[in-house]
Amino acid sequence: MSSEGKKLFNIIILGVSFMFIFTAFQSCGNIAQTVITNLNNTDFHGSGYTSMSIIYGVLSASNLISPSLVAVVGPQFSMVVSGVFYSLYIAVFIQPTTWAFYTASVLIGIAAAVLWTAQGNCLTENSDENTIGRNSGIFWALLQCSLIFGNLYIYFAWQGKTHISESDRRTVFIALTVISLVGTVLFFLIRKQEDTKAPGDDDSTNEILGESSSARNKMMRAVAAFKKSITLSFTKEMLLLSVTTAYTGLVLTFFSGVYGTCIGAVNRFGSEEKSLIGLSGIFIGVGEILGGGVFGLLSKKSRSGRNPVVMLGILVHFIAFYLIFFNMPNDAPIAPMEGTDQVAYMVPSKEVAMLCSFLLGLGDSCFNTQLLSILGFLYSEDSAPAFAIFKFVQSICAAVAYFYSNYFLLQWQLLIMVLVGFFGTITFFTVEWGAAAALAARGSDYSSI
Repeated sequence: MSSEGKKLFNIIILGVSFMFIFTAFQSCGNIAQTVITNLNNTDFHGSGYTSMSIIYGVLSASNLISPSLVAVVGPQFSMVVSGVFYSLYIAVFIQPTTWAFYTASVLIGIAAAVLWTAQGNCLTENSDENTIGRNSGIFWALLQCSLIFGNLYIYFAWQGKTHISESDRRTVFIALTVISLVGTVLFFLIRKQEDTKAPGDDDSTNEILGESSSARNKMMRAVAAFKKSITLSFTKEMLLLSVTTAYTGLVLTFFSGVYGTCIGAVNRFGSEEKSLIGLSGIFIGVGEILGGGVFGLLSKKSRSGRNPVVMLGILVHFIAFYLIFFNMPNDAPIAPMEGTDQVAYMVPSKEVAMLCSFLLGLGDSCFNTQLLSILGFLYSEDSAPAFAIFKFVQSICAAVAYFYSNYFLLQWQLLIMVLVGFFGTITFFTVEWGAAAALAARGSDYSSI
């Protein structure tokens, strides 16, 4: 197999591995709170929202050290170990105990930071300036398929269920644990790039010195990247984009954990209320894949820049929030095990609920594709620190949102997202206009961004 063929093979394996792991993990996140409220074990006092808050809080802090860990042990081994911790977190639900649940939440927060740092490293190593766009698209498409497959399983497994029994829970989470372990094992298929040096170029002494120098260089690069991250955090562009990034963190929490819980708590959905959680995740995935694919294909053909896509994203989300406000009972996010019989401003509609799921996914893809694009454009020379800041801010806000989801009624959660989304869109426009002005001053074509 040629060098290019091996690199493409690695990208596909990387994407398929992530698809398996996040098929399991995202399905787990969607149903965690619903499962916990149905537990008969009175000794268990955990909260799915609190767990996710811990995960994203630890993830954000761990982004500061994850580059150093990956540099020391390598991307492949880092992803394998991280995958094991993802599988352990899911396995806790087979026979949940409070201490194991929260301990696993801390460990998976660290593992997530290492996993995503290693993923970026692996993607970069197997790409060049001519293939990075293609390879990113392949990885994105495979990753987003995880939203469909896992939730499709939940939909059929829980169809007609109004109460999740111990047997139902164990069957689902054993299956999800196996799926996550399959993705972890697939990381071993990633092939290391061969050294291009001619044999005999270095003797054993030079090899030892080279290894020592390499170790020092890794440490120096890790320290330099940390310092660069701190410096970039306080630049005007990064501070403005942090508001937009914060919004994506709030929305991530809402569609990946809160909205599914709301659907599962509405008693008026009848015997389908639990299986609709899986169907909702499928529609979110369809929106994500459609948005990512369309905006990825049209990015080089658009002469209007990124602002129209972000404007579409915020409009789509505002429509979704409006419909959710009218369709979902206000106490749905914090309803007890018995669910809620309350009605909002209309009789709860399954069709409207699924439409909102699709709109949430579509709007999220608008924001994330354009944020990744503008960060790569503005910080092409400092991409690692820039994306570390992006993940740090997003994770912090996701953690905060999961924490207040334990206490806030639906209307307040929607209001927070509307306000942050409004200001985040304005700050994104400001940065994009600045980028366009800088290009015009250099005599470049705006559409080239």
